[in-house]
Amino acid sequence: MAEARQNRLYGDLAWTMPIISPPSDYVKESELFAKTIRDHAQVDVATLLDLGCGAGHNDNTLKKHFRLAGVDLSETVLGLARRLNPELTYVQGDMRTVRLGKTFGAVIGLDALGYMLTETDLKAVFTTAFVHLEPGGVFLTVQEYDPSRFEHDHTEAKTRAEGDVQITLIENKHDPDPGDTTIEVTLIFLIWRAGQLQIEADLHVCGLFRLDTWLRLLREVGFEVTQLEFRDPHQPAEPIPMLVCLKPREVARQRS
Repeated sequence: MAEARQNRLYGDLAWTMPIISPPSDYVKESELFAKTIRDHAQVDVATLLDLGCGAGHNDNTLKKHFRLAGVDLSETVLGLARRLNPELTYVQGDMRTVRLGKTFGAVIGLDALGYMLTETDLKAVFTTAFVHLEPGGVFLTVQEYDPSRFEHDHTEAKTRAEGDVQITLIENKHDPDPGDTTIEVTLIFLIWRAGQLQIEADLHVCGLFRLDTWLRLLREVGFEVTQLEFRDPHQPAEPIPMLVCLKPREVARQRS
């Protein structure tokens, strides 16, 4: 088996994304995100920025509702996003520091926020969302990892196939040091091609912060936050917080 290296899913194993998590898996949640944005924004939302857009699977549905741009750190997954959504604008950049010089009616930040390992990094992403929003626009995010919900050494698996390729993905979440704010997510890929098995390992280090930390940082940036529940279709057993963060019109004017 290949030695586990970090973040291979966004590098040499990125090609597996459309197989193990195809765009069709994201339609229901993306429609919910679009409706939630429109229900809470104080402006007519025509444009949307996706921070940490990955391979563009959410964008494939959201583009039916908004003129959309995406940002991601990995040029490899942006290549997948551009092939899936060739009409959209994708920019390589770090969502903590990227500045596009324009504003949008809405901003989303989903799974990629799990890779923020410090409060400073998390707040930097929230600031990026704030400065790219029109007054009255909303930033929508979900808090995937929280100490109160984290199940140490939880393991799950799924199998998907496309053409002559079948992939079984095994995912394990492990907390080597409960005293800090990070966890390790290990992915094992069992890849079958023409009867031949290839095994690959991938390690991801993610942040583990309490919900009240997220709320405090969002409010420090200037957002007014509404907390809703989101039931992840990939993990439907337990709802997770969906945070709808309004950029107030009056605060935006004061800070501009």
